[in-house]
Amino acid sequence: MSRQSGLVKGSVKIAGHATSISLEPLFWTALREAAAADARPLSVIITEIDEARTTNLSSAIRVWLFERARAQSVRD
Repeated sequence: MSRQSGLVKGSVKIAGHATSISLEPLFWTALREAAAADARPLSVIITEIDEARTTNLSSAIRVWLFERARAQSVRD
């Protein structure tokens, strides 16, 4: 398994304004895959995470992805 490190900045519109998010490439890939699997735009998913978060947005996205993967592994 290859490890990807370093942060990659991405720009996304949330509530009508652009915001910058820094995530490791692995998390960007997982986020895009989640959006594709749910047939929803990336911005919609990030907006939902943003509205529910209690920490910084990058951390909230990582936690959301972890919880999603964990829930899927329980179902399998």
